[in-house]
Amino acid sequence: MPSSLSGRIALVTGASRGIGYATSLALARAGAHVVAVARTVGGLEELDDAIRAEGSSTTLVPLDLKDHEGIARLATALAERYGRLDILIGNAALLGPLSPLDHVEPKAWDDVIAINVTANWHLVRATNALLRQSDAGRAVFVTSTVGASPRAYWGPYAVSKAALDALACTYAAETASTNVRVNLFNPGPTRTRMRAAAMPGEDPLTLKSAEPVAEKILEMCQPDFQETGKLYDYRLGRLVTLQPPA
Repeated sequence: MPSSLSGRIALVTGASRGIGYATSLALARAGAHVVAVARTVGGLEELDDAIRAEGSSTTLVPLDLKDHEGIARLATALAERYGRLDILIGNAALLGPLSPLDHVEPKAWDDVIAINVTANWHLVRATNALLRQSDAGRAVFVTSTVGASPRAYWGPYAVSKAALDALACTYAAETASTNVRVNLFNPGPTRTRMRAAAMPGEDPLTLKSAEPVAEKILEMCQPDFQETGKLYDYRLGRLVTLQPPA
C-alpha cells in the first residue's frame, strides 16, 4: 500500500457482510482500528473473529442507522475515546422494492431513503468535526450506476443513490480547504446478497467477489490520497470528476 493505516480509526457501516465486511477486514489488515456498524450481531461477531485472527482489533456497534440518536451517541463516544475519526465508509444500503413507482409502498420508500440518504447525512453531521480533527480525514460513500443512469423499476434505490451522490459532492465542496477528502465509489456488479436479490437469475460465480472492491476502497482511505469530490468507477478502473473545482 502507498502508506500504512496503523493507528487510524475507521468507521464502516454495513460491516457485517458483503463489501462492508471485506472493507472492514482490509482496513484492519492495513493497521486501522475498525469501528464496525451493522444491525446483524452475528455478522459483526464473525467479522470480529476474522479481524482478531489477523492480529488487529475492532469495536462492534450493533446499530440500526435509522436510530439517529444512536449515531450521535456513537460520535460522542468516538470523540471521548479518540478525539478524532480518520476514515468514514458509508456503505450500508437497502435495495428496496424493484417495481413501478406507483406500486411502491410509502413505508418501503421511506426505509430506502432513511438508510441510503438520511443516515449518511446524520453520519456527516455527527462525524464532520471528528474527521476535521484528523490530519487526513477520508470519507468514502458507496454508490451505484443507477444513481446517475436511472432505469425502470429501480425508483427508490436510484433516487436514493442520486441523492447520496449529491450529498457527497456537497460535503466534498464544503471541506475542500481542509484535510478531509470525500469521494464516491461505484463497485459495479459484485457478488453480494443485495446483487443476488436484485438479479436472482444471475450466476454469482460470474461476478467478482467483494475483496478486490475492498482493496480499491482501501486506496481511497490512504493519507496520501488527495482527490476529493470524485467517483471511482470500478468497471472503468479510474476516477470520474463529478463536481467542478471550487
